[in-house]
Amino acid sequence: MPSDNETDLALLAQLRKGRDTAMNELMERWQRPFMSFAYRYVQSEEDARDLVEELFVRVYKNRDRFKESTKFSAWAFTSLSNLCKNFERWKRRHPAFGKDSLTDDWSRADGEVHPLAETGASIAPDQEALNQERIEIVKDAINKLPHDLRVTLILYQYEALSYKEIGEIVGCTIKGVETRLYRARKALKTILSSKIGPSGDIWGKEEE
Repeated sequence: MPSDNETDLALLAQLRKGRDTAMNELMERWQRPFMSFAYRYVQSEEDARDLVEELFVRVYKNRDRFKESTKFSAWAFTSLSNLCKNFERWKRRHPAFGKDSLTDDWSRADGEVHPLAETGASIAPDQEALNQERIEIVKDAINKLPHDLRVTLILYQYEALSYKEIGEIVGCTIKGVETRLYRARKALKTILSSKIGPSGDIWGKEEE
């Protein structure tokens, strides 16, 4: 994930001066991590792409608001998480539209396989079916988490952000991030333990 905020702000400064190609460079830097996050949240590649496109539109429209004190990644992920939340609220009110299915193996948007996905040259059909069932259960469990817990978990577990970076996005202290992760893992363990047994604790034992 891009970590050089000075580069982001420099591109935004160039954008303000009329060099529209700077927007393309900013999109190239952030397309993958933004897609990965949105994909995890809404569980639809098409919807995730639409949400990320909307985010970039907002970046362009707000280009004059980014000052030297701005942390672009925090602003962008906050905006994207709100877009995802609002989209899911709209989707619940319009169930007829539904959502398309993501890749069956719940692989990461950047190509890395989910922790529950088996790897290897060959997998027995019955084992593959079991793996797929477990993955679907995990997807559904994450989807049941409250917005604040889901965002924190995705940013930490899949985007590999630090507690400090997550805190800047979700608007809480490092201790608050730790608490949210604890609550997210505890909630997931409760949901999963009744469905896939002890292995529901998929990310290790949470801190007491």
